Amino acid sequence: MIALSLAEIAGIVGGQPHDVPDGSAVVTGPVVIDSREVLQGSLFAAFAGERVDGHDYAQRAVEAGAVAVLAARPVGAPAIVVDDVVAALGALARAVVERLGTTVVALTGSAGKTSTKDLIAQLLERRAPTVWTPGSLNNEIGLPLTALRATAETRHLVLEMGARGIGHIHYLAGLTPPKIGLVLNVGSAHIGEFGSREAIAQAKGELVEVLPEDGAAILNADDPLVRAMASRTKARVLLFGEAPDADVRGENVRLTDDGRPAFALHTPTGCSDVTLRLYGEHHVSNALAAAAVAHELGMSVTEIADALSGAGTLSRWRMEVTERPDGVTVVNDAYNANPESMKAALRALAAMGKARQAAGGRTWAVLGQMAELGDASLAEHDAVGRLAVRLNVSKLVAVGGTEASWLQLGAYNEGSWGEESVHVSDAQAAVDLLRSELRPGDVVLVKASRSVGLEKVALALLETTEGEVAVR
Repeated sequence: MIALSLAEIAGIVGGQPHDVPDGSAVVTGPVVIDSREVLQGSLFAAFAGERVDGHDYAQRAVEAGAVAVLAARPVGAPAIVVDDVVAALGALARAVVERLGTTVVALTGSAGKTSTKDLIAQLLERRAPTVWTPGSLNNEIGLPLTALRATAETRHLVLEMGARGIGHIHYLAGLTPPKIGLVLNVGSAHIGEFGSREAIAQAKGELVEVLPEDGAAILNADDPLVRAMASRTKARVLLFGEAPDADVRGENVRLTDDGRPAFALHTPTGCSDVTLRLYGEHHVSNALAAAAVAHELGMSVTEIADALSGAGTLSRWRMEVTERPDGVTVVNDAYNANPESMKAALRALAAMGKARQAAGGRTWAVLGQMAELGDASLAEHDAVGRLAVRLNVSKLVAVGGTEASWLQLGAYNEGSWGEESVHVSDAQAAVDLLRSELRPGDVVLVKASRSVGLEKVALALLETTEGEVAVR
C-alpha cells in the first residue's frame, strides 16, 4: 500500500486511535486479515468471524510487525477503532485508489470471472505494472484488500466483482470506481438466490451504470441479456464475441487435437491468430473479453494475440491439467461449479479425450453438487448427467447425496446403463474407485461447487504417483 500515517488513516476511516503512542507512525506494508501474513509495516484488519475473532490475534499481529490494528474495539495494542471494520476497509481502499489515479478495470459475470481476470492481468502486465484480484476474492472484503495492494507504480488495477444480490455490485464499484467495466455473461449461477436470470442481469448490469462518460462498457455480444445493458450506461460501448457486429471478435474457432482453443482474433486495429494454452472452447469468450480490455487500453492486435497465446492459469483448481507419469491426465476444475461452467468443462473433457481414444484412453467425469440453484436444481443436475452421455464421456462418477443422484439419473435416462455411470457417497469412495480402475491414457475431470470439496479427489490421484508430474 502507499505510505499513510496512522493519523491519516484514522481521518479517512473516521476512527479513533487507541494505545497509539505516535500518530505519525506510517503504514508501509500490506493490509492483511490473517495475522500469519503480517509483514513489517502492515496494517492488520481484525474481523469477528463465525469461528475465529481477529481481535484475539491483534497483539500477535503487532509483535509480527504490524504498525497498528483496524478494529471494532480496543485490543490492548495500537489500534484505530471504528464502528464497522468492513466499511472502514472500503473507505480506505477508495481513498488510496483516488490518490493513485490508477486505471480500474472491473469485471463481473455468472461464469468465467476468475479465468478472464487472470487473462486480463497477464495481458496488461506486459504493458505496465498491474495489480489484480488473487483467486476469487471478489466480495466487500477481498476487493478492498486487493485495491490496497496498489502502489505508486501501479498503472492497472483489475478487480473481479461478485454479487449475492441487487445492489452488491453497485456497492463494490463505489469503493473502487472503474473506468472500464466488463460484463461476461448472465447464467444460472446463484439463481436460487436471485430467482431468475433477469434478476441476475439486473444485478450484473449495475457495473455499467456507474461508469463515467469517458469510460468504456465492454459487453458480450453473444449474450442477449448482456448486450441489452448497453442502454444502461453513459459510457462508450465495446462489444466482444463471435457475433458479426462485435468490435473484438473471434472467427474460425476450433479446437486443437488436445482440446485447446484456436481462433482468428479481429480487433479494430487488425487480425492475428491465437492458440490458447488453456483447455476448452469456453475460454474463447474469456479470451475475447480480455482482448477487448487490452485493446481499449492501447495494445495492438499482435501484442494481444501473442500475450493470449502465452497466458496460463494463475488461480488454482480451475481447469488445472496435470499429467501423471503413468499417462493418466487429471483435470482439477473443482474450485466451483454452475450449470454453464459444468457443461463447458464436460465439452473440454470430451475434446481432450478424442486424441486418446484411438489408443484406448477413456474420459472420466467425477462430478458433484452445483449449489445455490434453488428450484432449478433437479433439472440442472439432470441436464448435466444427460450431457455427459451425449458427449460420449466414458465414465460418470456422481459424488455425494441427492444432487449427485440426480446427475446419475439424468445419465441413466439418457441411455447410460451398466457401468457407464456410478453414484458414490463421498470423495474417498470416488478416490478408491478411480485408483482401482484408471489406466494409462485416461483423462479425469473433477468438478463441483466449492462447498463439496472435490479437489480432494484430484489431489489424492496426484499424490499416489511416484516421480514428477507435469502441469500443462
